[in-house]
Amino acid sequence: MIMEIETLKLAKDLIAQPSVTPDDHGCQPLLMSRLTALGFNIETFRFGETDNFYAVYGRQGPLVCFAGHTDVVPTGDESRWTSPPFTPAERDGYLYGRGAADMKSSIAAFVTACERLLAQQPELPLRLALLITSDEEGDGHDGTKRVVEVLKERGEHIDYCIVGEPTAVDTLGDMIKNGRRGSLSGTLQVHGRQGHIAYPHLAANPVHLAAAALAELTATHWDEGNAYFPPTGFQISNIHAGTGATNVIPGELTVQFNFRFSTESTAESLRRQVHAILDKHNLNYDLQWALSGEPFLTAAGRLTTVAQAAIERVCGVNAQLSTTGGTSDGRFIKAIASELIELGPVNATIHQIDECVDIAAIAQLSAIYENMLQQLAQADFTHAA
Repeated sequence: MIMEIETLKLAKDLIAQPSVTPDDHGCQPLLMSRLTALGFNIETFRFGETDNFYAVYGRQGPLVCFAGHTDVVPTGDESRWTSPPFTPAERDGYLYGRGAADMKSSIAAFVTACERLLAQQPELPLRLALLITSDEEGDGHDGTKRVVEVLKERGEHIDYCIVGEPTAVDTLGDMIKNGRRGSLSGTLQVHGRQGHIAYPHLAANPVHLAAAALAELTATHWDEGNAYFPPTGFQISNIHAGTGATNVIPGELTVQFNFRFSTESTAESLRRQVHAILDKHNLNYDLQWALSGEPFLTAAGRLTTVAQAAIERVCGVNAQLSTTGGTSDGRFIKAIASELIELGPVNATIHQIDECVDIAAIAQLSAIYENMLQQLAQADFTHAA
């Protein structure tokens, strides 16, 4: 009961802060005060408009890091919310508010799990850390990515990282993310020649010129995927041409597309294939690329085993490993982490009006995190002996 009350209260305190990305709006000072009281050493990093902190407890043993973000997406039309988005509200067993699921409940669970564990066992055979940012929902340039660059330059290494992203589908613990697909976007501009629609011989319609190439891109089989990743997918997200007039052949066609790719492909191999297809169709074009994340994977091992065992013990659920979904800050942290997973609440309402989380799941999530720490401490202590 104490665990449930403390974790719920902290989650509410965080939700009450209108921390729309990249504005932390007081969340991190609240967290740092709790961690300082536990004996964590805290470093703060402000890059641009983004606040970050890295807190570490202990001096020896493997490092277990909780990672997450205090920023949230905009609320949208607040009049459509049943209750104000930054006034946490309990209704029918759910906690409502922006960030309830993504991911302030997870952060509250991080902190209370550490508080309970250290109250029982202040001398641990491992180190604890929290890496918290306020721009995961934004452009991601000045948050976790920058902090990881600093840590990497110092030669610091994370043995086990747990990112609190909402990963569950139907019930807490039913899915763990042990990797994510890469994300590669392109903005293609095909050049034609504008003209009167009644005189097509005096113009060159870029929509017609590009049609066969676009059809080939959508039909191409990029790779087979593997045991952990589905096949790489290509999707056109936006397409535009013309002036809006019905009697004008457009002079330019702009196409935006995205790859979500597995470890069977690379950003470079995908770029080469796309250019080869466009060149084959003799298009006059420009193409700008943006890589927002490489694919990463933690193969089944100690961290996934510990997580599945903790979920089974707390929730009675058989957790499945998955790499589906969007990107997360795990793509940056994996550069200095041996094993990394994402584990958090149900994601059904994230970024939506009336975002909410099962109140009972908040305490359960804290219990899962605590149990994982206990197992990792015992496993490493036994291993060291």
